[in-house]
Amino acid sequence: MINTLVEARAYAGRRKELTHRLKKTLVERLDLDRQIDEIPDDCLLFGVGLGLDSVDALEIVVAVEGEFGIRVEDGDMQEIRSVNSIVDLILSRQTREENV
Repeated sequence: MINTLVEARAYAGRRKELTHRLKKTLVERLDLDRQIDEIPDDCLLFGVGLGLDSVDALEIVVAVEGEFGIRVEDGDMQEIRSVNSIVDLILSRQTREENV
């Protein structure tokens, strides 16, 4: 039980740190006119959310690959919808690479 609680807290802390890093990366790389704390974790990146477009999507992929050291596959592009969805992708890739 204690191990599970410790692991849950560690995961939550790691997720929070990754989310902050991702938002910072997006603001800087996409030159967004927003502060990091103005972007909700579940904010949609395209359309009514941040209003990004397909060119921005490619920049997001390049930024995520460079900042987090993961490979974003073509099939992952559909998963890139919000800050949370990108964080999920990063965590799953990093976990998969740690287990290899």
